[in-house]
Amino acid sequence: MAHSQNDRPAVAKAAHVVQDQAEVLAFLAAKSTHGAGAEVTRVDTHGAAVFLAGDHAYKVKRAVKFPFMDFSTLEKRRRACEAEVRVNRANAPDIYLGVLPVVRRAGALALGGEGEIVEWVVQMRRFDERLTCDRVADRGELTKVLVERVAAAVVQSQTRAEMRHRVDVVADMRAVIDGNRSGLDETPDLFGIERVATFTMRSRSALERVAPLLVERSKAGFVRRCHGDLHLRNIVLLNQTPTLFDALEFDEALATIDVLYDVAFLLMDLLERGLAVEASLLFNRYLVSWADERQLAGLAALPLFISVRAAIRAKVIAAGLDHLGDADRQAEMAAAARYFALAEAVLEPVAPRLLAIGGLSGTGKSTLAAGLAPGIGCLPGAVHLRSDVERKRLFAVGEYDRLPLKAYDPRSSDAVYGILRHKAELALRAGYSVIVDAVHLHEEEREALRGLAVRLGIGFAGLWLEAPMHDLVSRVSQRVHDASDANPDIVALQAERGIGSIDWHRIDAGGDAARVLESACAVLRQA
Repeated sequence: MAHSQNDRPAVAKAAHVVQDQAEVLAFLAAKSTHGAGAEVTRVDTHGAAVFLAGDHAYKVKRAVKFPFMDFSTLEKRRRACEAEVRVNRANAPDIYLGVLPVVRRAGALALGGEGEIVEWVVQMRRFDERLTCDRVADRGELTKVLVERVAAAVVQSQTRAEMRHRVDVVADMRAVIDGNRSGLDETPDLFGIERVATFTMRSRSALERVAPLLVERSKAGFVRRCHGDLHLRNIVLLNQTPTLFDALEFDEALATIDVLYDVAFLLMDLLERGLAVEASLLFNRYLVSWADERQLAGLAALPLFISVRAAIRAKVIAAGLDHLGDADRQAEMAAAARYFALAEAVLEPVAPRLLAIGGLSGTGKSTLAAGLAPGIGCLPGAVHLRSDVERKRLFAVGEYDRLPLKAYDPRSSDAVYGILRHKAELALRAGYSVIVDAVHLHEEEREALRGLAVRLGIGFAGLWLEAPMHDLVSRVSQRVHDASDANPDIVALQAERGIGSIDWHRIDAGGDAARVLESACAVLRQA
């Protein structure tokens, strides 16, 4: 249950410590403080010390003063503890129990009750530390269903977060970029002065390109009091439900940000860990869960947001190198270098392209689209638009609710394909590649997508999946937890209607998903 903000050094340097808290820390570390037989585990960061004992955890703010964080007085630490409980209870009411004083009574320290208050602590209900999402990811257990639940939890947190207006988001982001340069320049042997200068110039240019967009998004309500420190370690599974905790509490300005900048930290965390598939899935489920097409236009700012988050991590790690032994120092230097390389890579321009995947129900279009998305376009991959999802949204039902056959009449289908093209254009204009996943039974539906690509002056490829009828029937019969309403009768009806002339790349989809993905990648490389 460690506290690790994204823009804070990992270790409190002695120069920043303003008060000796040794007595309080020893008291909280003692078994006798927490009852007979209690084993106490201590977790330290530069801004806090957390003591895990029995069913509870107690966090004390360190008496430190940084340019970005001031816990230098008892009163400031009290306010910070109260703020932590307040901002986290919306997402994690079962974890944050309240604030307790550490008091001196009859010459000895005690937790709570009457006496001279010498310190304040946040009292939390302890959870299984093995169930934080960073550890889940380390074990290779970040499943598709779990990633979908994480995305939904993030969107739920953001949509209920308070909107903040009159925020100069461009100036705030410019200050972060400048702060990154200052921090990175402090370790020239690791990052290189010229390399940092070039990176900063590219970051500033990227910011200027999206500045009007950021202002527009602020006016539209996308700047909110967000979590602010949204990475895998700060999400825990409580009864299999992803729960956000440890939100940034000490500075309202640092947590008052665009929602895309908030989720960018989580995407960056996944990308740095090499979890490209999970990052792509989270990215697309996040867009689906928001259900607001303006988020697609906002994607123009996402590469900058991810890059800034990665640069922050690089400078934070570098700031703590002086306090590490040789082995740990080498490992942390390598980590800082990876983060900085990611920060640079995300800003590399990549031309968007439009990919369409068609075929009868059961050919594996959505599976192929999910497999292709991480490797197409700029990070974290292509936007995956799915007709089944858009149809459910058109009729205002849940994604896994079944629709009646009349929802699939020609008029409804025309509306769905129109929505797909509209959303594709928004994402493409924002610089992101798009995969449109739909049956595309009619030639005019296929040609309309090609026409969109021609109008926007971008590359286009169409993939047509084919498989034996018995495979299609078997697949649609076995579907669970899926937006598609297709059943064997619908597959038969599609086959009877015919598909007309197909000039897309035909792919045999009768085998396993890995082979189909390999075939599609080969086609796209040639295309």
